[in-house]
Amino acid sequence: MIQRFDVGHRMSEMAVHGDTVYLAGQVAADDTLDIGGQTRQVLEAIDALLARAGTDKTKILRAQIFLADIADFPGMNAVWDAWVVPGHTPPRATVQAALARLGWKVEIVVTAAR
Repeated sequence: MIQRFDVGHRMSEMAVHGDTVYLAGQVAADDTLDIGGQTRQVLEAIDALLARAGTDKTKILRAQIFLADIADFPGMNAVWDAWVVPGHTPPRATVQAALARLGWKVEIVVTAAR
């Protein structure tokens, strides 16, 4: 069985299949913030979605991070490093990419276990 959350015309924010949770790419609600602020908002959104699925960041299986400007890598990492739980850091990839909205600086996609 597949359970979908916040189903929209184009996409769902999250899908759960068995014990695996798939999140859509999460972006900041406030695209005027700097990279630190946007990363914090994205991670808060990830925490909230994972909680709705009955899991948390210690069970992230994989993270994909997209930066509009790779020069923001250190600023994003500072927030990421404060957020992850030591001993539970997931496999991760970070790339520079053109994001769908000009003001977005970071988009993060995660897959987690329940």
